[in-house]
Amino acid sequence: MNELKIEYLDPNTLTPYENNTRKHTPEDVEGIKKSILDDGFNDPIGIWGKENLIVEGHGRQIAALELHLEKVPCIRLDHMTEAQRKEYAIRHNRSAEMSAWDFEALEEELASLEIDGVDMSDLNFDTSSMIDWANVDEISAKNYEKPASEKLRCPICGGIDEKLRFVKVT
Repeated sequence: MNELKIEYLDPNTLTPYENNTRKHTPEDVEGIKKSILDDGFNDPIGIWGKENLIVEGHGRQIAALELHLEKVPCIRLDHMTEAQRKEYAIRHNRSAEMSAWDFEALEEELASLEIDGVDMSDLNFDTSSMIDWANVDEISAKNYEKPASEKLRCPICGGIDEKLRFVKVT
C-alpha cells in the first residue's frame, strides 16, 4: 500500500485536468466553500506529476481560489501510471453516485441537527417534505401509496432509494 503524505501547496500552482469528467456548478462550489469555512479543509486534493495535475478535487481547488486561500492540503498520486490516474479519477467521482442513502438514518441525523439549531439550508435538504417512515401506520397509510418500482427517487435529495418505501400521494 502506498503511504500518503500531505503537502500544502498554493492552489494557483495546481493544474486542473482539461478532460475532467466531473463538472461543478456555482452552487456546488458555494457548498464546498461553506464546508471549508465551517469545518476546515479536511479533504486533500489528489495531484499527479510535476505540473501538479489535479486527479480529484477540482471543486475544492475552485473553492480555494475563490476563498483566496494561500495553501491547501494535497496528496501526491505519482505512484500511478497515466492510465491508473484516469481510471482512479473516474472511479473516485463515480463512487459517491453508486452508494445509496439510508433515508431513515438520514432523517434521524437531519432531525437531530435541527434540534441542535443547525441551519438545514446549508446542507441543501428540505426537511419540510420529510416523511417519518417509522411512524407511517395503517391509519395514515391511506394518505400514502406503495410505488410500483422498488427504486425511488428521494424527494429530499434526489437520490435513489433501493428499498420499497411509501411515498406521499399528491
